[in-house]
Amino acid sequence: MPIPLVDLKAQYAAIKPEIDAAIQRVIGNASFILGKEVSEFETNFAAFCRAKHCVGLDSGTAALHLALLLCDVKPGDEVITTTHTFVATAEGISVIGARPVLVDIDPRTYNLDPRAVERAITPRTKAIIPVHLYGQPAEMDPILEIARTRNLRVIEDAAQAHGAEYRGKRAGTMGDIACFSFFPSKNLGAYGDAGALVTNDDELAARARLLRDHGRRDKYEHLVVGYGYRLDALQAAILGAKLPHLDAWNARRRAIADYYTELLTNSAVVPPYVPPHISPVYHIYAVRVPSGNRDGLRAHLKSRGIETGIHYPIPLHLQPVNANLGYQRGDFPHAEQVADEELSLPMYPELSDQQVEMIAEAVRSY
Repeated sequence: MPIPLVDLKAQYAAIKPEIDAAIQRVIGNASFILGKEVSEFETNFAAFCRAKHCVGLDSGTAALHLALLLCDVKPGDEVITTTHTFVATAEGISVIGARPVLVDIDPRTYNLDPRAVERAITPRTKAIIPVHLYGQPAEMDPILEIARTRNLRVIEDAAQAHGAEYRGKRAGTMGDIACFSFFPSKNLGAYGDAGALVTNDDELAARARLLRDHGRRDKYEHLVVGYGYRLDALQAAILGAKLPHLDAWNARRRAIADYYTELLTNSAVVPPYVPPHISPVYHIYAVRVPSGNRDGLRAHLKSRGIETGIHYPIPLHLQPVNANLGYQRGDFPHAEQVADEELSLPMYPELSDQQVEMIAEAVRSY
């Protein structure tokens, strides 16, 4: 049987009664906007993250936008982030009118290099956005120390890191505020777009609740200019049904990743490197194909019915949308090399050990 990169149908089949009951509950009580389903999910996801507050939103992109506003980033300010990430990380910065200042990555972890962050700081720098790429937290201690000494805000892009840990702290609880995506393929995924902000700051959470709902305190009193960024109650109910399974799903992802790494060690691909103080959740299991034969390997796996992915083939500094930033090929060599060599193998909790063995054997046979 073909092995997909992600199998959302398998997840639904495993918890179908719980999902169907959650959907029917929302439809039955016709409470579609905010309400009990949203507030209960916010309480439970905050507890899962070990944080004080969760503010449900309609996407991870909205979370990034609001986080920047809440951290008082304004037109003309600069925000430092990694070039090796999804475009939404920098998109929110540009939408506000600030400048994304991109930096290179650590070639082992693929996360932004704290030393590059420090070199990129200017008098206009207002915030840093570390991305917990592929479900592996960035090196937060030096980033937080840089921010503390320079009076900068730290916004965690935790869109791929639900439940990941850095020195025992869960992703989303180390910076000033954190952004989560619940895109369907995420470790905790909705059945459409959804996202959230997580913070331990009471004031930031209160402002976020105003901004997501047109700046209103009650139905007809609007205190500030806001947005229509509310988390849909139907998606909240689905996420609420899935959340109790998330720790077990993440544990299975770690077991799959460990097995992959065992089987692929001393092969033609380079398995991911994980520092000892980090516990990733493997939203993506990315290997490197340093021989320059990534496309050949990918075609070989496809011929065997194994789907793969590439995250991300074009770094942000080379994206056409960011041409105005003035970066050129060669500016960030580590990120460019990873973009040329990275290959994502199938990763989802329902993947069997036998399937992992088949995938690893197919890789080794190329």
